[in-house]
Amino acid sequence: MSVNKELKELLSSDLETFNSVFKSAMQSNIKLLDFVLRYIHKQKGKQMRPMFVFLSAHLVGEVTEATARAASLIELLHTATLVHDDVVDDADKRRNLFSVNALWKNKIAVLAGDFLLSKGLSLAMVHKDYEVLEIVSEATREMAEGELLQIEKARRLDIKEEIYYEIIRKKTATLIASCCAVGAQSVHADLETVEKLRQFGEYVGIAFQIKDDIFDFEKTNAIGKPQGIDIKEQKMTLPLIYMLNISSSSERKKAIRTVKKHHDNPEKVSDLVDQVNSSGGIQYAEKQMYKYRDKALAVLGDFPSSKYKVALESLVNYTCERKK
Repeated sequence: MSVNKELKELLSSDLETFNSVFKSAMQSNIKLLDFVLRYIHKQKGKQMRPMFVFLSAHLVGEVTEATARAASLIELLHTATLVHDDVVDDADKRRNLFSVNALWKNKIAVLAGDFLLSKGLSLAMVHKDYEVLEIVSEATREMAEGELLQIEKARRLDIKEEIYYEIIRKKTATLIASCCAVGAQSVHADLETVEKLRQFGEYVGIAFQIKDDIFDFEKTNAIGKPQGIDIKEQKMTLPLIYMLNISSSSERKKAIRTVKKHHDNPEKVSDLVDQVNSSGGIQYAEKQMYKYRDKALAVLGDFPSSKYKVALESLVNYTCERKK
């Protein structure tokens, strides 16, 4: 049985409550909007964010309806972000299905995303979940800053390793960190515990993003050819940054020129991907990924043994061992 199925069995009752709250929030009295929202709801993924919320809550207390609301708030925020991202990226597909903007154009997609975000805020305000709202608001700010920092640095292609970590901490890790923090907050854990689980989630999130960046350079698909999508989008990720750091001045300039001026040339992108592979960039990125995984597991080590702690450990390991 897969890790995802095992966790869904463990949290079956919690996820049932979550799905009820989330589905209720994904409704509108406007016929067009309601149709769009039902389409979005059908595209739900592996529910990793709600699982992080519930497992963190179980780790330190007794789960209540407040936990399901916190999980729903996070998922509404995340879903709104995905809808908006597809508009910004002019993406036609999301999980192999047409994106909202591809079917209904940008204006409706942006408004649908705004609606989802407002529903999440309303859900928290109505039930006076102010502490949870504060955590999620901070995460929203950091996610926006991370996106803008990446855009700023992509213009000059001068991303150093420390800047890379700052970008992925804000863009990706902060959301998983907020999942773990709101889970603890929803069961009235003390501030130290909330912060400890927030830090745990941040470490997991960084490892998760490094794994995603590695996928783009691995020759794992049917024809043995990596996608190189990050290069095409002029993103400086860890395997590429490592290769640039160990390259000669001329090799570095050539690689940066490919990213900057020839990112739409499949042959040149493929050559650069091969160069990253031969440089040891993937192995270096894996080493850093496992370092953050170990940091996350070390934080969990401070908590008493339970089936929920074991489940979180499994989720952390799955983050680094997943195949997609």
